[in-house]
Amino acid sequence: MFGDSDLNKVKDVQWESVLNEEGKIKFRNNNRHGRIKGFFKLVCIIIASAAIGGAVGAYIVDKKYSARVLTPNNQSMFQQGDTKTADIPKNAINKVAEAVGPAVVGISNKVDGFFGPQDESSGSGIIFDPNGYIVTNNHVIAGSEKIVVRLSSGKTLDAKLVGADARSDLAVIKVEAQNLPVAKFGDSSKVKVGDLAIAIGNPLGEEFAGSVTAGIVSALNRKISYQGAIYKVLQTDAAINPGNSGGALCNEAGEVIGINSLKLGTEQGAEGMGFAISINETKDIVKSLMNYGKVVSRPFIGIYGQSIISDANKVQGVYVKEVVKDSGAYKAGIKPTDIIVELDGKKVTKFEDLADIIDSHKIGDTVSCKVWRNGKIVQYNIVLSEMKDTNK
Repeated sequence: MFGDSDLNKVKDVQWESVLNEEGKIKFRNNNRHGRIKGFFKLVCIIIASAAIGGAVGAYIVDKKYSARVLTPNNQSMFQQGDTKTADIPKNAINKVAEAVGPAVVGISNKVDGFFGPQDESSGSGIIFDPNGYIVTNNHVIAGSEKIVVRLSSGKTLDAKLVGADARSDLAVIKVEAQNLPVAKFGDSSKVKVGDLAIAIGNPLGEEFAGSVTAGIVSALNRKISYQGAIYKVLQTDAAINPGNSGGALCNEAGEVIGINSLKLGTEQGAEGMGFAISINETKDIVKSLMNYGKVVSRPFIGIYGQSIISDANKVQGVYVKEVVKDSGAYKAGIKPTDIIVELDGKKVTKFEDLADIIDSHKIGDTVSCKVWRNGKIVQYNIVLSEMKDTNK
């Protein structure tokens, strides 16, 4: 049936026998072996392609990221890249901290204790004269038996009180040193709400000396009464904590725009409310303290008191706690327990009103004063005099 050539062809082809519908045997080409070979060829091609792709990818990764991969030489992925940390431009806070920080000092108020001098309180101060003059808050040094200043370098020096003013809560002290770094006073009248505000000081004492916090100016020309003093202040949300008092509040140009004074804490249910005495308010007072040891040419009515509101709001004004002997109020006839309800024709509802009216006058001016006494309104004329005891 088959010739030799036909047999050779048969050797290369696999056949299988099948039974057709008529019951006769019929041969059919079985190509299963060829399909299997094709499948394996395809797998080999895929494997080869993957190997080539992996090699190319590894080469690219090695070239681009080799400096960031751990190596036997202890190199790490944190090695410097193209941009070094030192190359990052300084921002305004960096610059202010470097410029003003060296001029901010720590101040310790020491009193004699059982084991020798003990820290009664601590605060901050600002060097404004290279010959050792420092401005701070009056409440930082009030009642001190010894004042010790710690410079930004860590050196400590004894200081003496030059002058203090309780009403503005400012004081000037001096250390015996020369060529000290100084801070530049700015112009707080140019400050705007939303300006950058940078506070530098020693919160909680020497352990955190030179701390820098930043925020914005939240409000201008605030007037608050605290422990008998009237503050004309800037409000900021920069963190100001105990020990920051007397430190610097700066603008982004590195100028001092305020003297950090106090913070309304959680007992008032407030957060982010710090206050600094505006530097324009400070300048003339500092000059007077340096020249005279006190604030001169400031009119004074001659009373110490506090804001008061009676039951049912029947009487509202300033309750007179004490009348200074030989003052204008004393000579006019004002007495303790009187309630001042009007001064110079203007209604008085709180102590701040009284202070504002007095500040608009000069020493020697006469102002009318109405007081509530024993259920009646009585009027007096008061001649404003100079404040004699600024630390009352």
